[in-house]
Amino acid sequence: MANIILKNVSIEFPIYHANARSLKKQFLRLSTGGKLLQTAKSLSVKALSEINLHIEHGDRIGLVGHNGAGKSTLLRVLSRIYEPTEGYLNIEGSVSPLLDLMFGIEPESTGYENIFTRGLLLGHTRKKIYEKIDEIADFTGLGDYLSVPIRTYSAGMRLRLAFGVATSIAPEILVLDEVVGTGDLAFMEKAKARMNQLIEQSSIVVIATHSEKMMKEVCNKVVVLKAGKIEFYGDVKEGIEKYHESTANQ
Repeated sequence: MANIILKNVSIEFPIYHANARSLKKQFLRLSTGGKLLQTAKSLSVKALSEINLHIEHGDRIGLVGHNGAGKSTLLRVLSRIYEPTEGYLNIEGSVSPLLDLMFGIEPESTGYENIFTRGLLLGHTRKKIYEKIDEIADFTGLGDYLSVPIRTYSAGMRLRLAFGVATSIAPEILVLDEVVGTGDLAFMEKAKARMNQLIEQSSIVVIATHSEKMMKEVCNKVVVLKAGKIEFYGDVKEGIEKYHESTANQ
């Protein structure tokens, strides 16, 4: 079964070619969260600090916090995009991140070619992509356009293609950002139904969201992040209350 363990996980980003004093003022003004670390020779941002989490089969985790709290960084850690600077991370199960739908899309390639290459980037096998390609094509509703380069597509058509590929195979662990565009209004209901099905079929779901409705409908636990640290991890109702308290104190 899918399982995620983080023990004292920290992420630190070094900053090069920057004036430490002016940059520090800018960080304070923007209130971007995290912790600015300065030594005589270097400057860095600690985006996550000593994160401890144990996420098990059946968990639907709502990840909340103000802008700059570390949500996106944590999603990328769980997606194996970022490696921890410190601490221990163990992920058992296949991970499908829905963070940047357009990642890996090649404008000069056809829709069909992009289905294949994007599928490989998501970690699917060639066999699995071939098995799903007709279903993906039907879901996008792009018809003959799949045989021409996607530089000829509208923005909405590109999103249909990218979303269709990204959600074609249910993963064991689904990691997603709430802000996922899906193209024109006619496609929205279809995309919503597909997303709900994906959430139901996944062993573990971690979603960054500001929506209380989504947290109450989808999640069984909430993680409240503040300045790169976990302020709360547990019951949804209590987590929402903690989030409001955290926001009120900004």
